[in-house]
Amino acid sequence: MDSSTMLVRTHDKLLEAIRSTSPVNIATGIAILWALRISFRIVRNKLKTTKLRGPPRKSLMFGWSMNLLQAEDAGSMYEEWAREYGVAYEVPTTLGGRKIMLCDPRAVAHFYSKETWTYLHTDFDLLHITKHFGKGILGVQGQDHKRQRKSLSPAFSQAAIRRLFPVFYNSAYKAKAAWESLIDANDGRGAVIEVQNWMNHISLDTIGLAGFSHDFGSLDGKASRVAEIFGTFATLTLNLPLFLFTQVFPLLLSVPTAMGDLFGDMNQTLTDVSRKFLERSKEEKEAGVVDGKDDKSIIGVLIKAKDAGADIQLSMEEIFAQIKLFIAAGYETTSVSMTWALLELARNPDIQTKLRTELLAFGSDPTYDQLTNSHPYLDAVVHETLRLYPPLAEFLRQAGEDDVIPLSEPVHTKSGRVVNSISVTRGTQIGVSAACINRSAAIWGADAKVFRPERWLEEGGIPKKAQEVQGYRHLLTFVDGPRSCLGKGFAVAEFKAVMVVLIKNFMFEMRDGPDTQIEMGRGLLPRPRVVGEDSTKLPLRVSRYEG
Repeated sequence: MDSSTMLVRTHDKLLEAIRSTSPVNIATGIAILWALRISFRIVRNKLKTTKLRGPPRKSLMFGWSMNLLQAEDAGSMYEEWAREYGVAYEVPTTLGGRKIMLCDPRAVAHFYSKETWTYLHTDFDLLHITKHFGKGILGVQGQDHKRQRKSLSPAFSQAAIRRLFPVFYNSAYKAKAAWESLIDANDGRGAVIEVQNWMNHISLDTIGLAGFSHDFGSLDGKASRVAEIFGTFATLTLNLPLFLFTQVFPLLLSVPTAMGDLFGDMNQTLTDVSRKFLERSKEEKEAGVVDGKDDKSIIGVLIKAKDAGADIQLSMEEIFAQIKLFIAAGYETTSVSMTWALLELARNPDIQTKLRTELLAFGSDPTYDQLTNSHPYLDAVVHETLRLYPPLAEFLRQAGEDDVIPLSEPVHTKSGRVVNSISVTRGTQIGVSAACINRSAAIWGADAKVFRPERWLEEGGIPKKAQEVQGYRHLLTFVDGPRSCLGKGFAVAEFKAVMVVLIKNFMFEMRDGPDTQIEMGRGLLPRPRVVGEDSTKLPLRVSRYEG
């Protein structure tokens, strides 16, 4: 029997097992493909991928994957391995797999410069993204990615963000008014406010208004199916073994689970919302309510792209995918970052006071340009938050072709050979931990784990090694290269505007005192929560700043 016949028969057996959803049959399918995977690995290992050192396999079934998934701080695990094995090393993964982790600025820069062409989504990521969000900019690669990014760029230019800036303040002031009402209801003595939920409301209403001229109304107490869906992710428990098996065998995404059903509900809800946005925008354009030629909003740019030239044209399928992605990303990532900022300011009253002093000294609410250029300590607080708490902590890709990755310092291979670069063959998985790079003591200095905004203002505060990281502000929070986050300017501007309003008007304290313990919860993305709280709740004691 030749290898192609074996693959076809194995594929058919797995499909049959999955469709039955019988645990025994699913296990059988996994066992069959595991055996086949090992056979192929024996052949592949004879190729030229550099054999690197790394931690010994923790589990026969999962390698280190389960431990990393359950860890409170996987970035610190990667950092410890970098100290022991060098800036590039190998980590055992599920069912005999392995991935090469890069903890070296030069190697990371090379990796990101070749993303979408040489380093591609894993099979699991590609199927997961396209199934739940469609063929938008997050899921496509190569020329399609280049075309979509060029089409969408006008919506995220500085000029576009400058025009949208009042929307950011509008959302922040709605939250301010609601919080003042809560404080007044408590006789003005302050109130315990679950700030994470409010940051979610701010982010959802902001992306709705700024991107699509739609008010979800969550800050006004209006029920939103979108907010409900996103909130439900925090109430579900992820089936960790199935999730890890699915990363190896993406067809297992077809197995019915509560999490899979929720993703399906999310997809349908976002599709319905996207259709309404497009229909309304088309009607407004036809009625002359908006000038389609000069409209630089996300929805305006998308509508123009449908009939644009081939180099930036988007299909309706791609337009729907972009809207769904921007709602999800606008809701999740910025709200997580703002929550972390309020948490750190509550834990560090001196930093909070210093920030408030700068904001009050300026007087009125700054414009976009003033906020960008005239508030150094706010800028430092925002970027220190983004450094310590990247919403997406790790990125995994697979090589689409053979490559040689340069290193800034040599590493030892398994055989003891010293190399200044590593060779990878097609199919090799390559990982980068943003959490590790952003918080590495070897890169950022001995106080890398400390929330210290002053590092961004002091001469020499950004170490030479950190300056070698080529991402935005020497961070990997928005990644780098062709896939660097298109909306980073939007996100940072929103983040700053919200902090201006909230910090000028309120004081924040930990509800249970300075020794309150924080752990990681999980929504659609990992989020902080107070130990003992349900879901991803982060209650802080909030009082008016009286001056």
